[in-house]
Amino acid sequence: MQYGLCHLSIVALRNEPSDKSELTSQVLYGELFKVLEQRKKWSRIRLSYDGYEGWIDNKQFQLIEKEDYKIYSSKKEQLCGDLVSFISDKDHKLQPIVMGSVLSAQSLLNHDFDGEVLIGQQQKNQLIETALLFLNTPYLWGGKTPFGIDCSGFTQMVYRLNGFKLLRDASQQATQGDALSFIEESTAGDLAFFDNNEGDIIHVGIIMENHHIIHAHGKVRIDRIDHTGIYNVDTKTHSHKLRVIKSIV
Repeated sequence: MQYGLCHLSIVALRNEPSDKSELTSQVLYGELFKVLEQRKKWSRIRLSYDGYEGWIDNKQFQLIEKEDYKIYSSKKEQLCGDLVSFISDKDHKLQPIVMGSVLSAQSLLNHDFDGEVLIGQQQKNQLIETALLFLNTPYLWGGKTPFGIDCSGFTQMVYRLNGFKLLRDASQQATQGDALSFIEESTAGDLAFFDNNEGDIIHVGIIMENHHIIHAHGKVRIDRIDHTGIYNVDTKTHSHKLRVIKSIV
């Protein structure tokens, strides 16, 4: 088994070992992972944070020692709290990183950072303030940054920035937390999940006060939510069918 560390800002995690393959997620600066399979140009990895698997270009990560992986994957996460910031290398060259980048193992890369650092769990009411930082971020399948994000990437990153762990996909996140019977029981920061006609969970958003929800659909936006689902204020129709509301925090 080999171990890796992402030393670049935002790296594609793909479904197959090809640049043409579907983007399933992204690997941010500082994220650690196990290398499950290594080929000439691509490696299949499993992220330390959420166990998510995919293929990454061999030119876009660095191998690290097993002991370093153990040490830094067990440390409390330190995350970049700025929408966009910079790290500097030993030659004082700058490299941009985005909100949610992991700073815990930057010493392995001989990098320095002097921006806002987030550590540990925050109060539940901070979740909405964090979510609003992503407002109008364009939807991107597999994305999890302020430059492009999908629905479950959005909820995962908002929770992660506040010290709470969510799995990567909406269907996986729906297995976490405690189910609530009615919208009226929910509080700001709870998660609402939505299904399709086959009953599969396909969407997730974050409950706000006064029957509103913030979610990634075309862009990160705020809509109304009722017992039927999400009511799109632009099209004046229900865009998603409510399945369950979960309290995670």
